[in-house]
Amino acid sequence: MRPYIVAVGLFAALGSFLFGYDTGIITTSIAHPSFKEYMGNPNNAATGAIVATYIAGEAVGAFIQIFLGDRLGRIHFMQLMCVVVTIGTIIQTAAQNYAMFLVGRITTGIAVGALVATVPIYNSEVSPPSSRGLIGGLSGIMISTGTAISNIVGFAFGYADPNTTFQWRMPLALQVPLGMILFLGLQFFLPNSPRWLIRHGRDQEALYNFTKIRGDLVGPDLREEFDLMKKQILFEKDREITSYAEIWRTYRKRALICVSVQAMTSCTGVNVIQYYQTTLYNGLGITGQSILLLSAIYGICGAVANALTTLFVVDRFGRRNLMLVGTSSICLSLTFSAVMSRFFLSSDNSIGKGFAIFGLYWFTVSYYGCLNSSTWLYGAEVVPVSLRSKLMGTAACAHFIVNIGLTEAGPSAFANIKENYYYVFVVCSFFSTLMIWRWYPETKGLTLEAIAGLFNDKVAIPELAGSDKLKEKGESVSEKNDVEEVENV
Repeated sequence: MRPYIVAVGLFAALGSFLFGYDTGIITTSIAHPSFKEYMGNPNNAATGAIVATYIAGEAVGAFIQIFLGDRLGRIHFMQLMCVVVTIGTIIQTAAQNYAMFLVGRITTGIAVGALVATVPIYNSEVSPPSSRGLIGGLSGIMISTGTAISNIVGFAFGYADPNTTFQWRMPLALQVPLGMILFLGLQFFLPNSPRWLIRHGRDQEALYNFTKIRGDLVGPDLREEFDLMKKQILFEKDREITSYAEIWRTYRKRALICVSVQAMTSCTGVNVIQYYQTTLYNGLGITGQSILLLSAIYGICGAVANALTTLFVVDRFGRRNLMLVGTSSICLSLTFSAVMSRFFLSSDNSIGKGFAIFGLYWFTVSYYGCLNSSTWLYGAEVVPVSLRSKLMGTAACAHFIVNIGLTEAGPSAFANIKENYYYVFVVCSFFSTLMIWRWYPETKGLTLEAIAGLFNDKVAIPELAGSDKLKEKGESVSEKNDVEEVENV
């Protein structure tokens, strides 16, 4: 694999890092004594509002991407969001009261919600088929890395003077320069998506960027893949649809899979546990810096698992199989943690409480190792290039809207039904497992254009939809049958 395309994918994924960092930093911020005192010791509802309004901002950002993402292009749209995220992080850092802090959280949420939905699209469009799982999965790696680093930073600043606002302002301030660094990288380093350029009639620029990106191809092979890509994109453009009613009629299965895979990730409870894990540890009788240390370890476990599976598993094992393992393991891990909490929450048995915490670490390894990268990548892979911004924006909206309800209910739910709240996520993850097994086809090793053939869509080059072509790329007969069953639903 060429270092250039890895560098491109990593730099673009700074947008996902911002999402992970800003999502994670609030976990430790709301636990710092100086933050609680400065914000007037917010109750459960007010604490839930800090989280819920941020996610509402993310939903707005995803909604904006639906209308502007394809119009501005991947590069310019991400640059616009870099400006917005910088403004939002400055407002958070400088917040003089609770209301101002909420404004900063909402503004930042708008930007990172748009970025996290766009980065997987961009990375999937610039990556070779054989390594698209890795390059596309870099977005997920950077989300988990950002979350882990934010938890470590929060733990470190727990040792700062609790009588000053420096304890919570500085961790927020550390993310301010990242938006501008990404802006400059987008301007001077990252190539525009060849697929987006073809759609907008800039063929020569598209070929130039495609040649830079696909340096592993030379001569006729390079030109052949470019021509196949161009023909399919123009074929879809000539038959382009814009309304959701038309999308429903023409690409119903692809749209449902794209949206459902993101709603599924929210229903695992990942954001609820991430945001309120400090509350969960406190409920187990853990106090002080130990809470922040456990949060840091939680983030590190997720980041390491995410990196290992993205680097070594997703392009070999496949997206579908990885998601099946992830949702199944989440069912087991949360059930285990709930049972341990049930028996040992009010006891003095430190070993039993340790098992309850182990269940949460098992959960984060399951989620970040199997779902975090593969789901964002998979959603971008299964939809046509002409609808990628619209449908990925819709999918991200679904992800964030489900999160709003689950996280807003979090503090009250854990206060009243305690560990039983886990069973909501267990049931949801069980049904997600069935859904993946029954309806999700495997996409590993296929070009984005060839994936259209998985859904029996019309393609410009008949060979793209032929069974021999698909089998050459690694699709099994049973998977082909799964696809046909999806089309008949």
